[in-house]
Amino acid sequence: MNNFLLFLSSIVLMTACSSDDPTITTPEIISQPTPDPVVSDKPNIMLIIADDMGLDATPGYTIGTTKPNMPNLQNMISTGITFNNVWANPTCSPTRASIITGKYGFRTGVTKVGIELPTSETSLQQYLDTETASAYSNAVIGKWHLSSTKTHPNTMGVDYFAGFMRGGLSDYSNWELTTNGIDSNVTTYATSKITDLAIDWIKDQTKPWFLWLAYNAPHTPFHLPPTNLHTQGALPTDNASINANPLPYYMAMIEAMDTELGRLLNTMSAAQKENTIFIFIGDNGTPRKVGQGYTNGTKDTVYEGGVNVPMVIAGKNISRKNVTEDALINTTDLFATIANLAGSTTTEINDSKSFKDLLTDSNANTRSFTYTEVGRDGTTSDYTIRNTSHKYIKFADDKEALFHLINDPLEQTNLLDQLILSTADAEAKDVLLAELARIKK
Repeated sequence: MNNFLLFLSSIVLMTACSSDDPTITTPEIISQPTPDPVVSDKPNIMLIIADDMGLDATPGYTIGTTKPNMPNLQNMISTGITFNNVWANPTCSPTRASIITGKYGFRTGVTKVGIELPTSETSLQQYLDTETASAYSNAVIGKWHLSSTKTHPNTMGVDYFAGFMRGGLSDYSNWELTTNGIDSNVTTYATSKITDLAIDWIKDQTKPWFLWLAYNAPHTPFHLPPTNLHTQGALPTDNASINANPLPYYMAMIEAMDTELGRLLNTMSAAQKENTIFIFIGDNGTPRKVGQGYTNGTKDTVYEGGVNVPMVIAGKNISRKNVTEDALINTTDLFATIANLAGSTTTEINDSKSFKDLLTDSNANTRSFTYTEVGRDGTTSDYTIRNTSHKYIKFADDKEALFHLINDPLEQTNLLDQLILSTADAEAKDVLLAELARIKK
């Protein structure tokens, strides 16, 4: 058992151990055996999505001077892989659409918030059913934000949906929960309630499962979570104080998410955790009010502060430990990768390229380019493409930018402002434009 699993096992609650230990047998179990998902050759897969959490707000990344206390994520970092060059869309709906379809936004029409994902698209959940002969149960718990239609998740192939439809909550302690199309009012703190729902669902599973766990934290409104969930102390809770200095509240919300993630892990048996792959990712960059270290922009921009997001993977069959990975990854790639992890043999589909081999082999083949975008109105977008060294941006107003990300990771010098590009930079731009034309043809 690796260090991550040993750590998780050490913090399992004693009451959970006594009831969930799969090694305990009784005459009834012997005479009437029930399927035990933890002995399957198929791993459980938990995709954990943090809302509006960029590199600058994440342990394990150098940018940002103020970091939250996240022992559970930090343990994943020390026992798994931290990815440095993952590109998402700079706002949440398009990123979620890219993960669930494996397609860039301009192909599905979801390039900005407020656009419904067409039900004609094949979702990751539907694809898993087809590729694995329905070997997996699946759930989405938490934020959906791909439609306002209450039954949309189920129509898209989600077996169990419990969460909220909109992009955010106006009050984390008084909100509307939708469960498979049925609404109810909830007054439990949202991060805790989402965790409760995940715990209950996992306990009910009798075969391998795929859980899409989409926390709303640390999305606005910034606030002070319950005291026992964070280490930021007794901050004032009036709006004036929060608006004057939102960063510690934002950090408290992130810490509350990590605390509740730890509570979820504590309820899983050691055997369940040993058979689970954990993927933690942010859906876009940090909001401007709490951003740290970026020169040009954060959330809602195609600069690195908006599109370069944290991702950490640990758990079952992740043989690379406590390493960082610089390979280019796109959030579309989670579609093919998760399908591969579940047993599909398809390594490339739509705009999605599996990076499963990177989880065990640092020399695995990876992307040469990655692309993302954000819609600005009905017809125009800011869009960007990069390779390992250079990044090209085309803005909706037709302005352009070119950056050498190795020499200028904070995008401080637009090379196109120079009267004459160097030969190497001109060639890099031509290569990026040619690949962009290929993608969009």
